[in-house]
Amino acid sequence: DVFLALAQNFITQITHRISFPFSIGHRHQQTTAKRVEEVEFDGPCMKTEVPGPRSKCCPAEHLCPSLQSVVQVNFFCDYEESKGNYLVDVDGNRMLDVYTQIASIPIGYNHPALTKVMTDPKNMGTFVNRPALGMMPPEQFSEKLVNGLMAVAPKGFSRVQTMACGSCSNENAYKAIFIWYRNKMRGTPEPTPEEVRTSVINQVPGCPDLTLLSFMGGFHGRTLGCLATTHTKAIQKLDVPSFDWPIASFPQLRYPLDQFERENAREEARCLEEAEDLIVKWNQKGRHVAGVVIEPIQAEGGDNHASFDFYTKLRGITKKHGCAFLVDEVQTGGGSTGKFWAHEHWGLDDPADIVSFSKKMLTGGYYQKDSFQPDKPFRIFNTWLGDHTKNLLLTEVIKVIKTENLLDQAKRSGKVMLEGLYDLQDKYPHLLSKARGIGTFCAIDVKDEDTRNLLLLKARNKGVVLGGCGTQSIRFRPALVFKEHHAHLFLDIFNDAITELK
Repeated sequence: DVFLALAQNFITQITHRISFPFSIGHRHQQTTAKRVEEVEFDGPCMKTEVPGPRSKCCPAEHLCPSLQSVVQVNFFCDYEESKGNYLVDVDGNRMLDVYTQIASIPIGYNHPALTKVMTDPKNMGTFVNRPALGMMPPEQFSEKLVNGLMAVAPKGFSRVQTMACGSCSNENAYKAIFIWYRNKMRGTPEPTPEEVRTSVINQVPGCPDLTLLSFMGGFHGRTLGCLATTHTKAIQKLDVPSFDWPIASFPQLRYPLDQFERENAREEARCLEEAEDLIVKWNQKGRHVAGVVIEPIQAEGGDNHASFDFYTKLRGITKKHGCAFLVDEVQTGGGSTGKFWAHEHWGLDDPADIVSFSKKMLTGGYYQKDSFQPDKPFRIFNTWLGDHTKNLLLTEVIKVIKTENLLDQAKRSGKVMLEGLYDLQDKYPHLLSKARGIGTFCAIDVKDEDTRNLLLLKARNKGVVLGGCGTQSIRFRPALVFKEHHAHLFLDIFNDAITELK
């Protein structure tokens, strides 16, 4: 009874914190601002620089450097006070969050639908007990998968494997590819006695010398196998042993894409030829390319785009040479491009063999074709195989996305953002270039890394949280509840920050 009373009181307080109507009235405001219906604030409110005094003392009080690394911490947050598109830090600074925990918040902070899930007594057992899902799942596990992950499964996929995060999703997807490829090579899933014997001492044929082809600028995670396919910042790979696997060039395109179609087509043709040549050469020397892994948009590597035609032709190459095709949708999945999966923009009937996900999906994992499902237990396995509480929350997230038409919202907000970024780069050509994006999955280049980093700080101190990627890009990753008026507000504050760099 006490729990129920507290829960009902909490929900009442949350649901009555509806923001007041406001009007921006700045250069990018083109429509009359409407009352904000979602639960959030009416705009940024800055009290100190970020990090402020309390954030600066938090590491010494709460995180002992001898126990945990704190060097990458930007500032400490008050998540109880954060609402919708706004992140509040421990100094009381309220910021419009256009980065959302590295693209991982789907429908904003403290959404009432998720609060309701958390405070429903029927869900208490799910949150209190974390099962080993691969061995002893709860009775409703399959139902939650059907209503959650499988309700948004990419076209042609009827199987999903849950994991905890993006890295372990790709790591296990790689294993599934290798198992699939070896079964195909020997014509049976049954290993020979010699394969069984040599596998436990890290020797061929039990541990075959298979490879995966990846692309420069790609990021697929920080675990050991994923690092072999990650080619962005040296700090992520330095001093860590890696597999000698083939790496192809990713197209370096000119923007806007529709103005440089001929030049970009030549560059993509070069990269496709290089990728196919690598597959042939590595197969010929006995180190077969079992699969190809790629992002629909290279995110961490600099928000690098390629045409839909590039991916269509690459998919054809993988089929031609019998390679699995893994599409890494860890950052692009979940709706920010205006479609639930970015690869849907390609318009293919058979776009991939495996699609990995995490971030906005709250849980990790991958969808796979039937042929990639191992036929023996414990081949793809760990203790938890994800987190069932996240499946519970994801079911509600998907309901919100559908009932509020948030994919269409991402298209509308993204249009405002991209047009605004085009205006800004025209206004400040000495500072900004290469505005690009699909939906709200947008980015822009700054003239150099130091200026980019300074601009990120200036914007943050004015009330907008942004993130960098690549060597000189800023990436924009708002939640799906980011609306047109949020985009106008962001553009105004971003413009103000840029003026201080002149």
